[in-house]
Formats: sequence, structure tokens, C-alpha cells
Amino acid sequence: MRICLLLAAFLVAAAGCGQGGVAPVSGKVTLDGNPLPGVLLSFEPESSGGQDAGGGSYATTDASGAYTLHLVNGDKPGAVVGKHRVKIAAPVDASSDRDLGGKAPQPKVVLPARYNTSTELTMDVPPGGRSDANFDLKSR
Repeated sequence: MRICLLLAAFLVAAAGCGQGGVAPVSGKVTLDGNPLPGVLLSFEPESSGGQDAGGGSYATTDASGAYTLHLVNGDKPGAVVGKHRVKIAAPVDASSDRDLGGKAPQPKVVLPARYNTSTELTMDVPPGGRSDANFDLKSR
């Protein structure tokens, strides 16, 4: 009887976690070996076999370049288990929006497109999560 109850509880919990569940993810972002504070990360799960991969996750690095992902839907810690496409982008400096003659403000740090708009970055999120989701970016 206890085994049946435990199995039922496990199945209900697993069904509520989406396709592959959610796991904690954290790491550090560096640029040319130096911590990269204030950059935005987005993890977009890749679908396999035509199934919905689930929602994405996001984070902003702290002063030491460290981050912890949160789900876009519900803002809970973690990321969907599976392979993700990763984008890392520098925020726009709103203080530089003075007299730009109609031009958009420029980011404080300029990252190559291979890390954001044309990202080459991927990351696998295992069921147990990971605390070593580090990215050592190169400016050139």
C-alpha cells in the first residue's frame, strides 16, 4: 500500500514538472578571463521529436559574474532538463541616451554576435541540475 502511494505521489509530481522536469542551474560568466557583471543570460530549451520543450529561463550576472537561472513562467529557480540554446547579451546603458540624434543607446560592453543574436552557445541541463554552467567568452 505504501509503495502504491509513493508511486502515485511520484507520478503526480513528475507530471507537474513538464516534459523533463526542472533542475537548478548556476555558473559564472567571464570575458577574456575577467568576471562579466550585469549581463543577461537566456536559456531556451530545444525541442526534440516535435514535442514542446517547455519554457525558457533567464538570469543576470552579479558583480563577480555569477548567476542563477529562474524560469520565465513563474519566476521559480531552475531550467527545464535537456539541451538549451544560450544567449548572453550586455544591457543597454540608459544614461547614454542623451542627445543621440535618434540613435539607439549602445551597450556598456559589446559582446560578439556569436554569444547573442547569432549564438553558438549551448548547455545541457541534467536532471540533477548543475552548478558549473560557466561561460568563458572571448572579445575577439
